[in-house]
Amino acid sequence: MNTGDIQIALPPSKSLSNRWLVANYLLGEAFVLRNLSLSDDTVLMRRLLRQLKGGGSSVFYCDNGGTVARFLLALLAISKGNFLLTGDARLRQRPIDDLVVSLRSMGFDITYAEQEGLLPVRVVGGEAQRKMVSIRASQSSQFVSALMLMGLALPSGISVTLVGRVASRPYIEMTAHVLRQAGVAVSISPNGHTYKVGSRQSEGGKQKTITIENDWTSASYFYAMAALAPGIRIRLRNLSLDSCQGDRCVADIFAALGVSTQTVRSPYRTASRSLVIVSLGKVESRLRYGFIDCPDLMPTVAVACAAMGIDAYLRGIRNLRLKESDRVSAIVEQLRQMGARIDLDDDVMHLFPSKLHPIDVVKTYGDHRIVMAFAPLLLLFPGMEIENPNLVSKSFPDFWTQFDQVRKCATTNAS
Repeated sequence: MNTGDIQIALPPSKSLSNRWLVANYLLGEAFVLRNLSLSDDTVLMRRLLRQLKGGGSSVFYCDNGGTVARFLLALLAISKGNFLLTGDARLRQRPIDDLVVSLRSMGFDITYAEQEGLLPVRVVGGEAQRKMVSIRASQSSQFVSALMLMGLALPSGISVTLVGRVASRPYIEMTAHVLRQAGVAVSISPNGHTYKVGSRQSEGGKQKTITIENDWTSASYFYAMAALAPGIRIRLRNLSLDSCQGDRCVADIFAALGVSTQTVRSPYRTASRSLVIVSLGKVESRLRYGFIDCPDLMPTVAVACAAMGIDAYLRGIRNLRLKESDRVSAIVEQLRQMGARIDLDDDVMHLFPSKLHPIDVVKTYGDHRIVMAFAPLLLLFPGMEIENPNLVSKSFPDFWTQFDQVRKCATTNAS
């Protein structure tokens, strides 16, 4: 091992954790889940699943967890009882109607408690009247994943046909990967529009152990730090380039920004892998990339490109307006205050080569990903502050401890 490597402990993937928690719940706790995420979203998912299993309160409050709300809506539909599903003010502004329409088409009783198309909703649990369902997948892949996971509880499984442009398809593929690991038959039509989830093949015997891989989205922030601090070697543990996580593409994106990625295998444990990333300073002057399959990466890439003075043309960003904040507006407003020149269209952001300057406080709009996207700039502007830094607990509770390792190394190298 190179003792000069900064050892970063990434969080477990919350996307994988939440899918496994729901699948395991529906499969009667057939698996032992190790390395589960400690993020707010996963802690919330575990708590609400315990609430559903224990038959306590019929009100399910999802705070600001979009994944939690969408997965839970499908679970409540097939559970006995009358339920109210709701969340905080921002979650009650985020789309849910496409999933509601699809569940209603299967015969489930779901009504809006306040405003059509938005939470809160009332759910009367029951049985599916049909196993074939269509859903518009242009706003959120989580709608599709919720239906696929729900199929585990249906006697004949489920057939989900995607209508229109598909957003974040790798997350649908991740759900299929989890189901297959759980012993469930999943098939995809030749045109990629229909996912069929069958029944689980009984394996018997003792519980199988599933170890959750660390999170590729969280790794993206350290790719940005490596790009802004050439020469610093960062080791990311329990991460693989052949991951089922779609955000592994961050390695390819940052390769154009000068960051190389090398796989390191433990000489003692064949399954133990990590990556070493380092910027060698060879940077492309232009970047063109589409984010429809990896929207969570866009804020990080946009901020890094602005800081490096790169001409960046970023496409497929429309759905980022529907996240925990309007991430497109958040990124544009803060970068413009720092001196960036940006053209913005409905689905495209064009950053022109600019020289950034610090501002007193970066606004983060209540969004954990905006906090972490701007954090690498603290390597360049150590006196700048980031609003509400503790928002990182939603996905990466230990972020600032890990960031400080990089900051100390960068400060030492600069002195």
